[in-house]
Amino acid sequence: MAKLYFYYASMNAGKSTTLLQADFNYRERGMNTMLWTAQLDDRSEGKPIASRIGLEADGHRFTKDTDLWEQVTAAHRVEPVGCMLVDEAQFLTGEQVWQCARLADEAGIPVLCYGLRTDFQGELFPGSAALLGIADALIELKAICHCGRKSTMNLRVDASGKAVKQGEQTEIGGNDRYVALCRKHFSEALAG
Repeated sequence: MAKLYFYYASMNAGKSTTLLQADFNYRERGMNTMLWTAQLDDRSEGKPIASRIGLEADGHRFTKDTDLWEQVTAAHRVEPVGCMLVDEAQFLTGEQVWQCARLADEAGIPVLCYGLRTDFQGELFPGSAALLGIADALIELKAICHCGRKSTMNLRVDASGKAVKQGEQTEIGGNDRYVALCRKHFSEALAG
């Protein structure tokens, strides 16, 4: 039976790398996959799904208006989809997460979602909240804080490296804008 999986972590934990490895594994076994990522994440210059270690792949881009159920089932009717993989899953809407669950439950397509759990203020993203609530399996990928403890938080920093305490929930950026920290060092940075 197909399941809905949520692989979550802080920044720099290898979410996109793990997604691309899973995609490779399915394709190596002759199965067709569909890769998706958020349209608003435009950091990669070439392919839409790219990891920090240089792996990349083509994929579809979703917006808040994309009907994943319709798009994936339409493709599945043409050529069976062995797995759907979603990068930047925190940007899914709650409705899209339920569409992913329906793809697993009704269409029999495993759906593997990869994303951040929380934003730069420690708040859940809507897509992550829905995935934490209904996914069949929750898998935490680990990154390391500068102190050696597990990083669970994403600190947004300004150009001088100082903690940003307020702003829009979504601001696309990489190592220039975010630092993965343990909760202790995250709290200390925000208090400073």
